[in-house]
Amino acid sequence: MVHMSDRRYQPRSYVEISTPEWVKNATLYELNIRQFSKEGNFKAIEEQLPRLKKMGIDIIWLMPIHPIGELHRKGSLGSYYSVKNYFEVNPEFGTEEDFKSLVKAIHDEGMFVILDWVANHTSWDNPLVDERPEWYTKSRKNTFQSTRWRDYDDIIELDYSHPELRRYMTEALKYWITEFDIDGYRCDIASFVPIDFWENVRSELDTLKPVFMLAEGEDRDLHRKAFDATYNWTLWNILHQIAVNHYSVKTLTEAYLAEHVSVFPKEALRMNFIDNHDKNSWEGTPSGNFGDALQAATVFTFLMDGIPLVYNGQEAGLDRSLEFFEKDPISWQTHDNAKLYATIFNLKHRNQALWNGRFGGEIVRIMNDKMDQIISFVREKNGHKVLAFINLSKDHVLAQFDTSFDRGSYENLFSGKEQIVDDTLIIDMAPWDYVVLHHTPSN
Repeated sequence: MVHMSDRRYQPRSYVEISTPEWVKNATLYELNIRQFSKEGNFKAIEEQLPRLKKMGIDIIWLMPIHPIGELHRKGSLGSYYSVKNYFEVNPEFGTEEDFKSLVKAIHDEGMFVILDWVANHTSWDNPLVDERPEWYTKSRKNTFQSTRWRDYDDIIELDYSHPELRRYMTEALKYWITEFDIDGYRCDIASFVPIDFWENVRSELDTLKPVFMLAEGEDRDLHRKAFDATYNWTLWNILHQIAVNHYSVKTLTEAYLAEHVSVFPKEALRMNFIDNHDKNSWEGTPSGNFGDALQAATVFTFLMDGIPLVYNGQEAGLDRSLEFFEKDPISWQTHDNAKLYATIFNLKHRNQALWNGRFGGEIVRIMNDKMDQIISFVREKNGHKVLAFINLSKDHVLAQFDTSFDRGSYENLFSGKEQIVDDTLIIDMAPWDYVVLHHTPSN
């Protein structure tokens, strides 16, 4: 958890980068190429792009597309994050021309694409090991070493004290933008790499085109000059505790949201998620991690400020952990999740209150008489307004809300019916129930 400090009182101009306009109401979709289809290649992705667009996806995050190391490989296919060459595509997925075709197809659908980038380490058989061995971190025995304190013996760590390494990696990042027209990066364990490297990278990439940069990390300082968005691991952990161990909702409001709105600048996007490749492969499925609370937790993460993520398969109700080092394709099926996501994302695109970061409205508490069980809040921007009432408990609750600041006529998002809101709103809520009301001007 981020702890309060005097830094919170710095002015809003703390963030010196400008998030691209096209991110203003965008959603994210993490795509595991190997498991996304039976074919497991770039071509097969193109076929499903119209479905993703219809669901409301705007940015496709492709897990690493580079060749995977063979020396000390894990499993038969290895880890995406053991990169053998930064300037090539994994032949398992297709050719460079296939990748160019995919990027164009994504753009033709009006969507954007970011690549997963692994700057902290390489595979043992990356050409750099022989060509520039001095670029690698060495152990006390003067041998190559994997990421310290973790069981990642299929990779070895780079040493960013070398200016030549920084230049090489920067040029590699620029290459995929200039040659393939990608729109940014998700940067693996970004906090393990010096922040001044990322800050310089951002300044150079922005000269090529407006890019979107997502850091796997929670450090507030990553937002200042390098990244538009960071992971919201803390939010996932608190929602998990509420769902599984029935923690009080005050854990969310007082231990998390109070600091979130004070510590992180409005321009700093937090990526909110219920699942991603790490959670899915190593920590269980959404249904296993959230149980009956799954939909309520999902609605909350999609409505609060930040940029929402869907991990491939969630929309099909994926109920198993995907293999990480072997072929294990998703079983696609029609599921209620897809309709839920599409409904909320459609509202997100139309209603400015739900837009991302500086483009959207602040999350402001609506007081209620069941604060241990229910979270209620309003977001508002330019006459657009969303009220959310979410029962994050296993109990049936009759709750009273102080809506004296929010009187008016709204539409219920899920029923489509009109709802008149007066000074006080009373809602009879089943366990894990939620009500979303909105006022969305037509222009």
